[in-house]
Amino acid sequence: MWIRSKLSSQLALSHAQLESIILERTAELQNLSQRLLKVQDEERRKVARDLHDSTGQTLAALKISVVFLQNHCKQDPSALGLLSDVVALTDQAIDEIRTMSYLLHPPLLDEAGFRCAAEWYVEGFAKRSGIHVTFDIATDDARLPMAMETTLFRVLQESLTNVHRHSGASQVRVCFQRQSETATLEIRDSGRGIPAERLAQLRETSAETGVGMSGMRERLNELNGRLEIDSDGHGTTIRAVIPLSETTESAPPRDCSLSSLSAPAN
Repeated sequence: MWIRSKLSSQLALSHAQLESIILERTAELQNLSQRLLKVQDEERRKVARDLHDSTGQTLAALKISVVFLQNHCKQDPSALGLLSDVVALTDQAIDEIRTMSYLLHPPLLDEAGFRCAAEWYVEGFAKRSGIHVTFDIATDDARLPMAMETTLFRVLQESLTNVHRHSGASQVRVCFQRQSETATLEIRDSGRGIPAERLAQLRETSAETGVGMSGMRERLNELNGRLEIDSDGHGTTIRAVIPLSETTESAPPRDCSLSSLSAPAN
């Protein structure tokens, strides 16, 4: 009896130690994942800046040279036609580089905040995808801390990308609300919905949910937020909820008009 009691105590101790190790390793993995997301954001910002400042400027210089050649080839219709094609291709390349740069990290996010960046992104998404998007967001909200705004923007990006790839929806509603205790971003589509078995997997934080979904969760976890997923035969709703502390610092709202900011064409 004494031996059995001793073995039981040793097993309980070993079990407690194992649980402690698992919790410690889980926390380490979460910290590593969050650091990787921060590195990813910084790398996106760097690549976006390099594309805009280096490749974009090179293409702009190329266009200037081609236009100069155009002005000296007015007597040669064949050469003038060829140069016009080069100008058109250069303009297309400039637009593509600029769009790619802004999709990687929109300057509007730094300059004017989530509301303006989200408005720009939603407008461009609607044009690129052909999906009608209703955008419902307060126009007088002050700025949130940069970490929160970046997280909300990445959740919006990933959610709309998933809508375009998987939902088959023709309409999407994006809604952002800032209340006294929480900030909530909701993306609701009119698509085919998610099968019940897959939906159950997506709701399990420990399940294999893909890089995009796990990335959204990790970003929200760092802010003590949560990701909610609802779906049926009428569509899917993704909801990101972030708590706001009483000490949350806010900056004054900024003008979102494209004339006042360096926003690109969508």
